Amino acid sequence: MKTKPSFISITVLMVIFGLMLSVQFNSLKKPQVRDTRDIWEIREELTAEQKKQESLLAEINKYDKLLNTYDQQEEMSKKTAVNNTLQSLKKTAGLTDITGSGIAISIRPLFSESLTGEPAGNPPPDLLKKLINELNSFGAEHISINDRRVVNNTVIRDINGTTKIDGYSLDHYPLTVKVIGTDADKLYSRVKASALEDIFAGENLELKTGRAEQNIKVKAYDSAIEVQQLKPLKD
Repeated sequence: MKTKPSFISITVLMVIFGLMLSVQFNSLKKPQVRDTRDIWEIREELTAEQKKQESLLAEINKYDKLLNTYDQQEEMSKKTAVNNTLQSLKKTAGLTDITGSGIAISIRPLFSESLTGEPAGNPPPDLLKKLINELNSFGAEHISINDRRVVNNTVIRDINGTTKIDGYSLDHYPLTVKVIGTDADKLYSRVKASALEDIFAGENLELKTGRAEQNIKVKAYDSAIEVQQLKPLKD
C-alpha cells in the first residue's frame, strides 16, 4: 500500500504546528522578567553606587597616606639610630668634647731647683703611662693631659730628651691631668689610696689630686686617627 504524498505533507505540517504551540505555551508559562523601575529609581541607585565607590577610594587613599607616613617614620627612625650610633662611637673614640663629673690631678716638681741644685726634668713617659693605666683601672672613662686627649692610639715617648704626647711637648709644669668617670668620688678615693703619690715622689714629682667636681671638661682628640687594619666593605 502506498502512502499518498498529500498525507505525508499534512503530517509534517501538523508536527511543526504542534512544536510551535509547545514553544508558545512555554513562553507564556515563563514570561521574561523585565526591569519595571523608572529612570529616577535607576539614577538614584547609580548615585548610591557612585557614592560607595567614592567612599571606598577615599578609604584607600587614607590608608595609602598612613602607610607612607609609617614608611617615612621608619626611615627617620633608621637615620636617627645610625646618627646615635655614630655619635656614640665618636664619643667612645674620643672625637668629641666631654663634660662630666671627675677629678683634676696636678703634677709639679716636689722640690725646687734651689733645693736640689738641678732643674726639674721632664716627667718620664713610663710614669705617665702607668698613671693612665692606673686611672683606667680605677674607672676613668675620659682622660686628657694638658688638654691633649688620651685615646687608644695616643703615643707618649721621649724625643731628644723631651717627653711628648702625640708630638706635643710636656716640658712645662704644672701638668694638669683631667679625668672623667662614672663615680667621681670613688675615682678620687682610689687615686688617694693608691701608691701613685709615692711613685711620683720617687721622681721628684708631686701628684696632687683635687676633690671630685661636677663639670670637668675633657677636650676632643684633634689629630687624625690612622686606621691601618680596616678597609671599606665592598658591596
